Amino acid sequence: MVKGKIEIKRIENLTSRQVTFSKRRKGLFKKAHELSVLCDAQVAAIVFSQKGRLYDFASSDMQKMMERCEIHRNEYFGAENLRKQQYVQELKNEMVIMADKIELRRLHSRRLMGQDLDSCSVEELNEIISKIEKSLTNVRSRKFEAQPLWMQSRSLKSEKSAPSCDCGNMNISDVETELSIGLRPESQM
Repeated sequence: MVKGKIEIKRIENLTSRQVTFSKRRKGLFKKAHELSVLCDAQVAAIVFSQKGRLYDFASSDMQKMMERCEIHRNEYFGAENLRKQQYVQELKNEMVIMADKIELRRLHSRRLMGQDLDSCSVEELNEIISKIEKSLTNVRSRKFEAQPLWMQSRSLKSEKSAPSCDCGNMNISDVETELSIGLRPESQM
């Protein structure tokens, strides 16, 4: 007699289900016993029936095996939780560092715009002036380099000689290019 493969799905007939449960449970416990004997392994199997009845097999003391299982689970999940907590703490530390950097950038930006200068030392003010002068020099050089050659030669001529277009009697050299931080004194306006 050849056993055919059965489809693994819930058995609808209550009597057949109970018979299958009893046979398979016994087969499972037999395999667990064989595994423990053949491989010198500690094996435990716990099965609850549909009605909630407990069936168990243990190759040694079940209570000791349950305690060992609990210790192992705590070690595994405890280490996993520790890794997660460390990762979260690293993220929090990085967030604090980034928030500090952002605040420093905002303060630096406000100072370059001429705000909050009353808390600056003389060295900080000199540094700000130096940075602004460098930026102004870079802008001027880029503006001059961006002009086509024919415009550059025309600009040089107009600086030296007659006024051009709608500028009236003003030469390019007459344009004020100084940069000052803060409000202009009333006398210069």
